[in-house]
Amino acid sequence: MGDFLPLRNQLRERERERERMKTKRTSLKSLSICFVFLCFCAFRFNLCHALYGPSSPVVQVNPSNFKSKVLNSNGVVLVEFFAPWCGHCQALTPIWEKAATILKGIATVAALDADAHQSLAQEYGIRGFPTIKVFAPGKPPVDYQGARDVKPIAEFAVQQIKALLKERLNGKTTGGSDEKSEPSSSVELNSSNFDELVLKSKELWIVEFFAPWCGHCKKLAPEWKKAANNLKGKVKLGHVDCDAEKSLMSRFNVQGFPTILVFGADKDSHVPYEGARTALAIESFALEQLETNVAPPEVTELTGMDVMEEKCGSAAICFVAFLPDILDSKAEGRDKYIRQLLSVAEKFKRSPYSYVWAAAGKQPDLEKRVGVGGYGYPALVALNVKKGAYAPLKSAFELDQIIEFVKEAGRGGKGNLPLDGTPVIVKTEPWDGKDGEIIEEDEFSLEELMGKDAPNNDESL
Repeated sequence: MGDFLPLRNQLRERERERERMKTKRTSLKSLSICFVFLCFCAFRFNLCHALYGPSSPVVQVNPSNFKSKVLNSNGVVLVEFFAPWCGHCQALTPIWEKAATILKGIATVAALDADAHQSLAQEYGIRGFPTIKVFAPGKPPVDYQGARDVKPIAEFAVQQIKALLKERLNGKTTGGSDEKSEPSSSVELNSSNFDELVLKSKELWIVEFFAPWCGHCKKLAPEWKKAANNLKGKVKLGHVDCDAEKSLMSRFNVQGFPTILVFGADKDSHVPYEGARTALAIESFALEQLETNVAPPEVTELTGMDVMEEKCGSAAICFVAFLPDILDSKAEGRDKYIRQLLSVAEKFKRSPYSYVWAAAGKQPDLEKRVGVGGYGYPALVALNVKKGAYAPLKSAFELDQIIEFVKEAGRGGKGNLPLDGTPVIVKTEPWDGKDGEIIEEDEFSLEELMGKDAPNNDESL
């Protein structure tokens, strides 16, 4: 028995050695896994900073410098919203840097890490990577949807620069001291005018309910003013002082300040605006809503001064048609002319134009001031009430010619003439949609016409 003791001890020692080796291998495996994980993290960390290094021509923006580098820039800025782990973003990096080099001194090419600055990315509705937005002074950003190559990116930037130059050549300024002195286009709303201006309107309205003492409202005020001025002629912005208008505040269940409500085509179902409280975000939202809230086109009969003020007073251009007398065209002919005008209104429904018509001779003062009548009916004029100017359609009253006439008027027109005073618009009965009736005169005798002085043929001389 004693002979087996040394052997048993040797076996036990070998078993312990195997256990020690097994533990050692497990530890090494764990260390290897940790090392790989740390390498991966280091790779991710380095990758975040490797897309655009400190010597890159691409301007790196973040929440602290976004306003100064992008929003307050006097020129065009292209911003790539990227995520460092995104394969498409990594593929775009050399292209974006080349575009930055080519556009240097012409436009700014920037990049924002949307993974690191998610709140700023959300403010601009970023949902995928990379997303490229182009910022121009005084305008909401536009998405670049073209090919991700240097040439199309540079060409798109040049297009935006040309548009900016054209506006400046036409006298339009963006930013700077002029903007501070410009009055706000936001309409002051109250209990007396809210229903008439907003609820009865067919236009898109965005209304801010505020309190004068509210800090958030004070912060929003310059952004709201800027958005209202930039959207003038496209979307109506208004504001309600809830300290003075408790009834409107209660009516629309306003529980905090500022509250922004959107009144679209269906005024009975207003919705809250929950986007960022910046001019650019408000403008982008408003233009998106405009796409789905465009009222159906209208061609209105000019039956009085109220129609003139409503349709032509605020429109950029009011197109006034003078149609033949109903006895000359009959209902079928008049309907044809009105359908032509409706087709034009549909084609240009996103432009701030209005369309009215009057029957021949019904508005004599207006006809006289715009030189209509001498060359027959139908006739058409482009009228700008604010500038006191008009331009006549000199070609045939046909659909294609009218469309070209509207396009030309939108570009500023040619041969504009002074209106020479405010026309008198008389109250008339609206057309009933029927053919005209010829009024037959009653027969009368010479005796009835001349009364007792009529000669009597039966009397002898």
